[in-house]
Amino acid sequence: MKLNKLIDHTYLKAFGTKNEINKLIEEAKEYDFKSVCVNPFWVEHSSKLLHGTDVLVCTVIGFPLGANTIATKVFETKNAVENGADEIDMVLNIGKVKEQDFDYIYQEVKAVRDACPNKTLKVILETCYLTKEEIKLASVASINALADFVKTSTGFGTGGAKVEDVKIMKKVAKNKEVKASGGVRSKEDVEKMLEAGATRIGTSSGISLVKGETVTSDY
Repeated sequence: MKLNKLIDHTYLKAFGTKNEINKLIEEAKEYDFKSVCVNPFWVEHSSKLLHGTDVLVCTVIGFPLGANTIATKVFETKNAVENGADEIDMVLNIGKVKEQDFDYIYQEVKAVRDACPNKTLKVILETCYLTKEEIKLASVASINALADFVKTSTGFGTGGAKVEDVKIMKKVAKNKEVKASGGVRSKEDVEKMLEAGATRIGTSSGISLVKGETVTSDY
């Protein structure tokens, strides 16, 4: 698959205005990215502007901390789907992972899965805060709850995707998928992530990556 169709073209900054989102959407159309990834407020707007194209609308749930209640995440998900979201990237409860409460993780992912049964669900682990064993067990719980992807990072933590973490996640995911996000700054980085098992790249620098340029941004 061409690199552009592996990229979720992302704008998740708190201060984004309609101008930034419109620019993101036009870029996604021009470069035919897999999706635009936007905050929930912009889902309906993005869906309208992307109607008739094959660029999907992705949004984030429980973002960026993951510390919302399950009921809140479920409401956010249903609202996003009603507004036109094709893909849901939810942040799991990182504190519950640190407590080793993987039954809770399973239950919250399953609840969100049930709220968007016909949409692609990606579960963000925020790997920079987790041990290798926690990455493995959080991935197991998420995949068992029927997530389509496990994803490394929000871009708002202390670090982004690492090759070794993607390998752990892919080993668990098997026939499911892995999204590497944050810290992918060059085509070489992309190739390393794909070799490790990633099938989607989350970045705000998609244009630079498809042009073969090295970027300095964290996400």
